[in-house]
Amino acid sequence: MLSPTRARATLLAVGATVAALLVGSLTATVSQAADQESCRPDGLYETPGVAVPYCSVYDSEGREKMGADHPRRVIGYFTNWRTGKDGTPAYLASDIPWDKVTHLNYAFAHVDGANKLSVGSDGPDNASTGMTWPGVAGAEMDPALPYKGHFNLLTKFKKKYPNVKTMVSVGGWAETGGYFDDSGKRVNSGGFYSMATNADGSVNQSGINTFADSTVAFIKKYGFNGVDIDYEYPTTMKDAGNPLDWTLSNARRAGLVKSYAALMKTLREKLDRASAADGTHYLLSVAAPSSGYLLRGMETFQVQKYLDYVNIMSYDLHGAWNEYVGPNAALFDDGKDAELAQASVYSTSQYGGTGYLNTDWAYHYFRGSMPSGRINIGLPYYTRGFKNVQGGTDGLWGKAATTDCPAGAGLTKCGDGAVGIDNLWHDLDTSGKEAPAGSNPMWHAKNLEKGVVGDYVTDYGFPANTQLTGTYVRKYDTTLVAPWLWNAQKRVFLSTEDEQSVKAKADYVVDKGIGGTMIWELAGDYGWNAAKGQYEPGSTLTSTMYDTFKSAKPYGAKRSTIDLPTKALDIDVSFDQFPLGDSNYPISPKLKITNNTAATLPGGTEFQFDYATSAPANAKDQSGFGTTIVRSDHTAANNIGGLKGDHNRVSLKLPSWQSLAPGASVQVDFVYYLPTSTPSNWTVTFGGTSYALAADLARGTTVVQPGTGTTPSPDPTTSTPPGPGGACAATAWSASSEYGAGATVSHGSHEWKAKWWTKGETPGSTGEWGTWEDRGAC
Repeated sequence: MLSPTRARATLLAVGATVAALLVGSLTATVSQAADQESCRPDGLYETPGVAVPYCSVYDSEGREKMGADHPRRVIGYFTNWRTGKDGTPAYLASDIPWDKVTHLNYAFAHVDGANKLSVGSDGPDNASTGMTWPGVAGAEMDPALPYKGHFNLLTKFKKKYPNVKTMVSVGGWAETGGYFDDSGKRVNSGGFYSMATNADGSVNQSGINTFADSTVAFIKKYGFNGVDIDYEYPTTMKDAGNPLDWTLSNARRAGLVKSYAALMKTLREKLDRASAADGTHYLLSVAAPSSGYLLRGMETFQVQKYLDYVNIMSYDLHGAWNEYVGPNAALFDDGKDAELAQASVYSTSQYGGTGYLNTDWAYHYFRGSMPSGRINIGLPYYTRGFKNVQGGTDGLWGKAATTDCPAGAGLTKCGDGAVGIDNLWHDLDTSGKEAPAGSNPMWHAKNLEKGVVGDYVTDYGFPANTQLTGTYVRKYDTTLVAPWLWNAQKRVFLSTEDEQSVKAKADYVVDKGIGGTMIWELAGDYGWNAAKGQYEPGSTLTSTMYDTFKSAKPYGAKRSTIDLPTKALDIDVSFDQFPLGDSNYPISPKLKITNNTAATLPGGTEFQFDYATSAPANAKDQSGFGTTIVRSDHTAANNIGGLKGDHNRVSLKLPSWQSLAPGASVQVDFVYYLPTSTPSNWTVTFGGTSYALAADLARGTTVVQPGTGTTPSPDPTTSTPPGPGGACAATAWSASSEYGAGATVSHGSHEWKAKWWTKGETPGSTGEWGTWEDRGAC
């Protein structure tokens, strides 16, 4: 089949000469690229030389097209293991509320030992591609498809609900650093860790290319609309992610963030090329952590520009991995979080009283670098819980007794997690014992609340005559937006979600212009079976979101809240050289500014940018660039009940004596105190004119050279200081020369003295703690 570009070119060429054909083809290509650019989401990376068909998925404002009654996303994770073959209740594609969701993430595929995306070997026991469910209504296979299993059913239902997009999700907690083979045994292959990062910490581009190529082939073969990467976690923090992966992750952690960026860039570019070839835009998303601890080790989450959207795992914020009892997925902070209080977060002035274990904080972290519409907040359809809880208010912010952690947990002491009837969806530890976590589907939690023992408990190993001990009383905190069940007799605390909390979170999504919600996992939702007098798997919570969203206004499609210049300069900015792991506090990267224009930026050139209010408005530099906060959208002393705005705006300037020549770079020692994603909405101002930066990838900007067309050029006689050396007596500094401690040079009309041996470090670029001591003007 001809592509739209080739087809149009052929029509233009009918009866024309070869020369006219070439002109027509070029015109068509340019026109198509321009039209598609009008649909590109704000801030989304464009693969060079590829006319990506953005308009197949996005409208002219860069908003995703999901159907008239779906202005916001409802993304449900659909898992491959709830097949019913083990005797527990099945949850199949026929159980999904297809009219209520917009996207389905199939969990999970994995990275196999050959660095390829895989769901295992084909066969009748493969739930993804080979399994069948004879006699189950709605689970009949589509005989026209060459595969069976969940993939057959997903494709079958997509024909009836064409607005629903499906994504294959790769990784997850158990399959980030390995995978489960056909027998169900975990193979410690290395997964994402070794596929993307070599043992010495360098980028494994060969492995990345193999994986990305296999991803494109996989989604085409099985009819997916894109890929969701659930890599847990590419962070420099020690002992992060699954303890089974620590020997791999810890050894590579200095290179994980860089490799993660290389992986996502490669996926984006290969998906874009496939999109152009197929005439439909393939989506790329990630499941991102919400933990401030993990995000501190992910630098500025440099991958967001490659993603259509990010799904925040804004749950597992409290659990039995420690003794501090709190909500699984609070929307806001209340200033009383026991874990944060113990760590002196509220009382340490640099934090600004900011509590960071809540959904609102995590949303604002990503809002610093993305439009609100390219962000989705996560909701858990499962509980977390503790037993033997002491103190707190009905258990909230109390403590569970400390106990030995489950085998394989990698920790020494854990909180006393709920077990038995309060832990229905439990995992087994590496010794085969029940891992205490208080994990239940919400339908089971609702039965506990009503004092009902469902008839399904025998499927989970409980006797038919099981009786409940004590009463599970529903509690709710309006500041946190968090419900829980409290059993005073058993001292059990189970953090839940229900219609009230989900409605409040859906209202928050609408009010903030957020793209939507992500659900882990659909099988936990509930419905009331009046005939049996019990709750069972249903769609109550998902319907609550759908009903709230269906008449909502369109989501926020612009990243900046201020008007930015439409002319942009090719000036690159990056935050890198972050200290490793726990050494990265205060967070102290190098801000590198590189002038890729043909003009010299004069001393006094001002840069401004936004960073997220997830970090307090107290960022500074230690390099003499005069960093100041010129605006903060959140001015409260804390974030109780939520952050009030999105951005802190920063101004910094090249020192008056320092210019930045074409091709030259300057480094600034930067400091801030809580994590923020990549600063955005940059402007550069000199010669009386302000420009945007091309690297921001903002919609509606044109890259120019200063001094061309109507763009004014700076006056070098008034704005550019004397060149290196000037009239100084000391020898001019040279980037290629070596200098020992005590050596003096001249640079930028100043004299400089080396504190220790150095080579290639520009005087004045690293602040008062750098190599060069400024001895004054000369």
